[in-house]
Amino acid sequence: MKESVVDRSKDKVWTYEDYLKLTDDKRYELINGRLYEMPAPGFEHQDVLTLLLIKMRGYTDEKDLGKVLPAPFDVILSDTVVVQPDIVFISKKNLKNVERGRLFGTPDLVVEIVSPSSYYRDRYEKFGLYEKHGVKEYWIVLPREKVIEVWCLKDGKYVLHSVAVEKGGVESCILKGLKVKVEAVIQ
Repeated sequence: MKESVVDRSKDKVWTYEDYLKLTDDKRYELINGRLYEMPAPGFEHQDVLTLLLIKMRGYTDEKDLGKVLPAPFDVILSDTVVVQPDIVFISKKNLKNVERGRLFGTPDLVVEIVSPSSYYRDRYEKFGLYEKHGVKEYWIVLPREKVIEVWCLKDGKYVLHSVAVEKGGVESCILKGLKVKVEAVIQ
């Protein structure tokens, strides 16, 4: 199933308040005032998410750095931007921004596991949103291509910090010492 815009009206600008009024059990994201329905992820996506989450959570717990959480978890970047990254890292310093079970503000690190239906949104739209809102580190995981990219914020712009294709590993710029091998999370 493909992500879809819920309200195609060009005049309607959805806000966080509108988002909170949704009463069904579907997953949504709000990007620049447009509401998108998110399809349920498939097996491959969830397998990669689980393996990567275990590595990141184990590392951050061992070092007592903060919390790593999987989607669905609302990250409210502004009144018209509410996203649910596949994985979110919130440093101990920023845990104060978690209120009512949601993060109000910028996470330190996000991971998006790209599926064919989310390619444009994850690669371009969210890349720009995360950069604009100051997310320090953005991981783009492409399971079908067996690629992991780690982008780090430098002077307000993302710079490719680490990349691995089919073999080898990537390393985090903010979680110093965290290294992840592609073949350990994409099988």
